Amino acid sequence: MVPDPVLDVLIPTCRRPAALAVTLAALVGQRDVAFRVVVADQTEDGDPFAVPEVRAVCRVLEATGRPVETRRNLPRRGLAEQRRFLLGRARAPYVLFLDDDVILEPWALGALHRTIRAEGCGFVGAAVVGLSHAGDVRPAEEAIEFWDGPVRPERIEPGEGAWHRHRLHNAANLLHVARRLGLDARRPRTYRVAWVGGCVLYDAAKLRAVGGFEFWRELPVDHCGEDVVAQLRVMERFGGCGLVPSGAYHQELPTTVPDRRVDAPRVLE
Repeated sequence: MVPDPVLDVLIPTCRRPAALAVTLAALVGQRDVAFRVVVADQTEDGDPFAVPEVRAVCRVLEATGRPVETRRNLPRRGLAEQRRFLLGRARAPYVLFLDDDVILEPWALGALHRTIRAEGCGFVGAAVVGLSHAGDVRPAEEAIEFWDGPVRPERIEPGEGAWHRHRLHNAANLLHVARRLGLDARRPRTYRVAWVGGCVLYDAAKLRAVGGFEFWRELPVDHCGEDVVAQLRVMERFGGCGLVPSGAYHQELPTTVPDRRVDAPRVLE
C-alpha cells in the first residue's frame, strides 16, 4: 500500500523539456519520504509533456507510487504567478519548490523533510551547487553561520548586513565547506541564510500564512527574485535555514529569465 504524500514537489518549467526530464529522473530515486509531483509549464510554442523522455519519467514516477500532475499555465504572467498557481494545486502539509534544472541526490528530500519537522520552522533550503566550479575554491565567500540551537525568526533587509550570506551559495562554495568540515548526508547541519535559490521546502501553512505568492499582481511579467520575497516574509515570522550538504546540483543552463531589471525583493520589501 502506497502511503499518502507528506509533501508536494512543485516544479515551474518553461521551454526546458530535456532539463525537466533530468530533474524528474532524479526524483525517482528519492527515499524516506512519500511525495507527489506537480509540474506547471508555460511554454507558449510547444508541449514538454509530449516529449518522450518527459513522458517516460512521469510513467516511472507513477509506477513507483509518486503521483504526477501536469498542468499548462498560460498566458504567462511571470514567475510569481507561476508559483502562486503551483501552490494552489498543493494538498500536502509541506511543499518543495524545485527548479526545472536541479538534480537531487537520493537522500535530499528525506533530509529536508526531517529537518523542517525537527526545527518547526517555515522553510529549509538546499542551495544548488555548480559542479563545473568544483576546482574553483573561493575562501572569501565560504563564511558560514551555523544554527547551534533551534532555528529562529530573522528579519533580513535586501543589501544590508546578513544579506551577504548569499555569497556562500555561489559556484561550488557549499560543496567545499561540506568537504572541509567533514559534513555528509549522515551528519548535515543547519545554517543561517539570506535566501536560497532552486530547491526550498516550505511548511505549506506557514507559507500561505504570509500570503504565499499573492503579491504577483504587484510585479510586471518580467521579474526575478519572487522566491526571495516569499522566503524573507516566511523567515521573519517563522524562521528559515539552509542545509549543508545540500545534495542539490545545478544543471548550469542559461536562465529563462534574461530580463532581470525588476528584482522583486528590492521593489516590494
